[in-house]
Formats: sequence, structure tokens, C-alpha cells
Amino acid sequence: MTESDPKNRRRSQRAMLQLAVLVRANMPDGRCTQVQAFTLVVNAHGGLLESPLELAANQRITIINPQSRKDVVCRVVRIEGPSSGLFQVAFEFDQPSAHFWPIAFPPDDWGVVEEVADDHR
Repeated sequence: MTESDPKNRRRSQRAMLQLAVLVRANMPDGRCTQVQAFTLVVNAHGGLLESPLELAANQRITIINPQSRKDVVCRVVRIEGPSSGLFQVAFEFDQPSAHFWPIAFPPDDWGVVEEVADDHR
């Protein structure tokens, strides 16, 4: 796959990041389930993760960063696999969320404005 391939085109630059996240989803049988997954690649608009949970394209999921306790609602764009029991899940945020990822120096095209920390508490 190349950058010119429509399935591979991105609205913001990718960053390689392996991060343990929780994926919460409402399944077709009506149950809500939550599993641990690991990101492979992220950007300001979503990313790619490996999950033991079989999801479907256009399915709504919530991704939770257990370290920051932030969560973000997403849509599954594409799913591949399984390979070694894991599915590769491409997802996009409902709204760009560059601050969701713990990246100190995000790419310029993520549109992140540096925030000044208030250390005077």
C-alpha cells in the first residue's frame, strides 16, 4: 500500500506509538464489552490498533487511555484479521483529538497549540 492509495491516505501525519488502551463497544447481541488493546500507529484523527475483539466497519467504540483516564468516541473505519488471534482495527475520532495521545512533540499538522502548565498550585 502506498500513500496515494485512498485506504492509506491520512488527514494528519502518523506517529508510531504502542500504547495499552481499553476498547469499549456495544456488541450486536446487546452486551457492552471492554477489552485491552494496543495502538500501533496514531494521528490527530484516529489510528490503528490491535484488539482481540472482532468489531465491524462503522461500529461506534470508545477508546480509553487508562493512564490519563481520557476517553474518546470513535468509529471503526476498517478491520482486518484475525492474525494470531488479534484484529487490526483502523478507527477515526468523532472530533480531532490530538491531545488524547501522550506525545510530547506532535507533528505540526496535528494543529496542537502548546499549553503552558500551571505549576503554581
